[in-house]
Amino acid sequence: MSKTVVYEVEVMFGDCDPAGIVFYPNFSKWMDASSLNFFRQCGVPPWRELIRTRGIVGTPLLEVRSRFFHPASYGDRLRVRTHVSEWRAKVFTQQHVIYRDDRVLCEGSETRAFVVHPPGEPDRIQAIPVPADIRALCCDA
Repeated sequence: MSKTVVYEVEVMFGDCDPAGIVFYPNFSKWMDASSLNFFRQCGVPPWRELIRTRGIVGTPLLEVRSRFFHPASYGDRLRVRTHVSEWRAKVFTQQHVIYRDDRVLCEGSETRAFVVHPPGEPDRIQAIPVPADIRALCCDA
């Protein structure tokens, strides 16, 4: 079972549209930030270290989905709860639930892959099997 990590966000005036509600792409931005925070909180080394030591460039998005239930506005404090809901051979899916207090505002999922540059092809990326040690860091003992 995956660990669950919480990322906190304070909504700023600039995150909102003229009506004062959060512009919907900002929810995706916060889910992306929560994805990185998940790995950091689980003890996975930073991407810049992984590219140097193991050639792992990062975990780009393959698919993203979102469902919105309630709006948010500037001054709100949000919590993004993130966990990995599925590990497959070369991809994994993270679930994000964004709360204000106890109210769910948004749910999202991101399917990602660990990637490297193929030998001799620095302009391309290629999915690799999910590293077992990284998966272990992200799962409850």
